[in-house]
Amino acid sequence: MKYLTLNDGHSIPLVGFGTYKCTAQEGIQSVTAAIENGYRLIDTAAIYGNEDAVGKGIKASNVPREQLYITTKLWRENLGYASTKKEFARSLQKLNLEYIDLYLIHWPANAKNYENWQQANTDTWRAMEELQAEGKIKSIGVSNFFKQHLEALLQTANVVPAVNQIEFHPGYRQQELVNFCNFKTITVEAWSPLARGKILKNTILKDIAKKHNTSVAQVCLRWVIQHKIIVIPKSNTTHRIKENIDLFDFELSTLEMTQIDTLPKMGFSGELPDIWPDRI
Repeated sequence: MKYLTLNDGHSIPLVGFGTYKCTAQEGIQSVTAAIENGYRLIDTAAIYGNEDAVGKGIKASNVPREQLYITTKLWRENLGYASTKKEFARSLQKLNLEYIDLYLIHWPANAKNYENWQQANTDTWRAMEELQAEGKIKSIGVSNFFKQHLEALLQTANVVPAVNQIEFHPGYRQQELVNFCNFKTITVEAWSPLARGKILKNTILKDIAKKHNTSVAQVCLRWVIQHKIIVIPKSNTTHRIKENIDLFDFELSTLEMTQIDTLPKMGFSGELPDIWPDRI
């Protein structure tokens, strides 16, 4: 496994395991299988309803806690100073852990849902900074923050977000946002790197996969990490779990990277941070 160094000095695995919709016994088994197959970054969230299953999967793996990197997230309807403290404690209890490696604001407050969205994000971040100072969180970050959300937060933040987890996949790169995050030393992490399977039949991606004797999914994931972006694919099948981490024995050429970079828009979820909960 390869690692990236965050702006706070902590290291994070370049490839992780996403747990969206991995619940109950299936969630426990998937997390355990992922860890057994070499994953060390496990990504969950309060809204997924599976933090208890993820915690049980971690314990069942018998891998020492310090060798794992656990991420969870604060849901967008629970923003604010007091509620952040309360929700974090709840997540920590469900995961049955003593600390979290990375805690994220899952979605920013916006003008549609908060009278003063800037203050809601500021108050939330202040609580997270305190939790980090107390040693309960190693790194703090955000998810789905556009440039305007980051700029507002940085006006009052004492700690620059370590990560911004965003939708990023072939056909939806958000390059301006990625460039801004890079400028601010905020590491980008990709959710939905396979666009929920919507991009897997693309002929250009299929041709590149054939050339490397890999799957289209592996090409997409390799493309993400060659951009030095963390990727967190999800799967409930052992075969796919193994395949999604097997990304380090081939490399995409500059031409292939450009071909994928310039694919037309496709696979976009329709979810936008500034208008949630509606989709376009």
